Amino acid sequence: MQAYNIDAVPFSHPSFHIWRDDHDMKVGASFLHKKTNLNICGIIDDIWINNKTQELHIVDYKSTSTEYPISLDSKYKEGYKKQMEVYQWIFKQMGFLVSDMGYFFFANGNKNRPGFGGKLEFETSIIPYRSDISWIEPVILNIKKCLDSEEIPESGRDCQHCAYRKLISKQSLKTQISLI
Repeated sequence: MQAYNIDAVPFSHPSFHIWRDDHDMKVGASFLHKKTNLNICGIIDDIWINNKTQELHIVDYKSTSTEYPISLDSKYKEGYKKQMEVYQWIFKQMGFLVSDMGYFFFANGNKNRPGFGGKLEFETSIIPYRSDISWIEPVILNIKKCLDSEEIPESGRDCQHCAYRKLISKQSLKTQISLI
């Protein structure tokens, strides 16, 4: 934290072991959204508390092994950001003072060593991320609306599950036709 000028310390709370799922109970931090009766939950990695503002900073640990600079710019890291925002939203709903500044702590496996030698070496970095949780409430309401609907929603263009189901359906149809 000193190397990155982050004026915070690890947060301590009696429920921290539940939020972090230390005992593999699959509970995490959760909040019952009363309008929809949906339980929104997530298992966090860490929380820091700001020394000046007493706001909580949600911290998510990520590991990778790449020669490219660590950033949050690639398409698949959009999911990282949404994950962070959901965690922040949950803790705000639980009544905590939560900063919109979260942190990603990256451990990047070093690929540039001459040999493995039974030892992994990592370079660590911390990337700050200023979040926007305004999208979460409308999405929760839409999820509930979808779950309560009698209609099956259209598949998403980028949904891998939907693409798989379409492929299986086509294959099944070909099999049925060849049997006739």
